[in-house]
Formats: sequence, C-alpha cells, structure tokens
Amino acid sequence: MTFSICVREEYETESGDQHRRFGVAVTTRLPGVGTLCPFVSDGGAVATQSLVNVDLGERGLAYVDDGLAIDDALEALLNADDSASQRQVHGVDAVDTFAFSGEGCVDWDGHRERDHYTVAGNMLTGEEVLEAVTDAYEATAVHGTTDPSTGPSAVTDAVDTDPLAKRLIDALAAGDREGGDKREELPVQSAAVAVASTESHAVEPPYNDLRIDATETPIADLRETYDLAVRGYRDTLARYEGAFEADSLDEAEKE
Repeated sequence: MTFSICVREEYETESGDQHRRFGVAVTTRLPGVGTLCPFVSDGGAVATQSLVNVDLGERGLAYVDDGLAIDDALEALLNADDSASQRQVHGVDAVDTFAFSGEGCVDWDGHRERDHYTVAGNMLTGEEVLEAVTDAYEATAVHGTTDPSTGPSAVTDAVDTDPLAKRLIDALAAGDREGGDKREELPVQSAAVAVASTESHAVEPPYNDLRIDATETPIADLRETYDLAVRGYRDTLARYEGAFEADSLDEAEKE
C-alpha cells in the first residue's frame, strides 16, 4: 500500500562540528499516511506499513532512543506480533539498518537495505519503483562529508547539496514516476516527510516535518509545501531570529 525511505546521514558543519541526522519519507494511495507510518528522532528513523502496526514505529523508535539496536528492537516487536507476516517495517539507527517484509505482504513488495538507508514498498507496480527511489537518493546522499546545507544558511546559501527533506521528497517523486502504488482506482493519496538531527537551531526548520493528508497529487503538493516552508523559514529568521535567541517577545517588538 506504500513505499518509503529511511536514512541516516553523518555530516560536519562549516564550524567543524560533527552531527548526525535521520529522515523518513513515505507516500501511499490512502489518506493520512503521515499519522501512521513515519517515525523519526535524533537517534533513528522507522517506517511501518503494509498492514500497519503503529506500535512498530512508536515503540521501536522508543527502544532505539533508549539505546537498543534497531534490529534488536524491531525483531523483538515482530516476534511478539501475531500478524507479523503481513507487516512491512524498516529503519535505521546511529549504526545499523533493518528491513523486513512479511510473506503476507501484497505484490509487488520488497525492500532494499544499504549501509545507511533502507527502502521498502508493497502493492507497487514493480521493483523498479524501489530501484528508482534508491538511485535518486544515492545520487545526492551526504555521508561523512562537510555539508553546508544545515542550519539557517541552508535556505539561501546551499552550494553542494539540498536539505535532506527536499532530497527525500525527490526520491519519492522518482519512485512515483516509475509507477508507484498500483491501485489507480484510489485517487485520494497522501505523503509525508520528517527529519530530525543532533544539531540544534534557534528556530527549528519547519520544512523538516511536513505532511499532505488528502489529495490526488501528494508528492507535488508536498514539494510545494516544502518550498513554502523554506520561504517562510527564511522570512521568520530575517524578522524574528533575535527574539527566538533571546527567548523574549521584547526583542520581537524591536523588529
């Protein structure tokens, strides 16, 4: 019913600080996918789909945040799940990756597990959907390199790479162009993207947590919403950054 991607990226800011970020993006031919499938924190990312079990995302990520390895966390939850054969779940933590597609998932279904990201889908037109998502992300992946696209300057000054949220939306778009979810009789669709990182900002980028709950063009609408959020973030920093840094509305009145 869905295809999604979970990633981990390690990067160095222009000031020389080392950070790690996690992201997940998902789309499906049903409304409200952002409420059920994607889960992210500054310690990992999980996507749960097929016959959705929200516990796999919520509890799995909570276990990871408590220090359990992603494979141990999700395997333990699947072992206790009577309907595990109909689940599809995948994700990443600070070190490892994990991907599972139960034998009861509907064709075409499958997953890809790489060094620092995972991709999975079911009820797809074919495996070329996941291949397109994989190729699109790999072409822009940031891993262990200097990354100028983090922080407030990312909005206007990114040179080498786009923010992760945009690149994940682009990966979804690549999969959709190859056919995506095969259920063409269901026109109402949805999409979501979420990113979290160990880096902190005076104003957290709003484009890192976006969802389109019901539309016939979810990825295009998600991309448009992303662009608006980036523009709004730039305008917010220009007008209110001092107030946020001072944690005082007095500073806002001076703007």
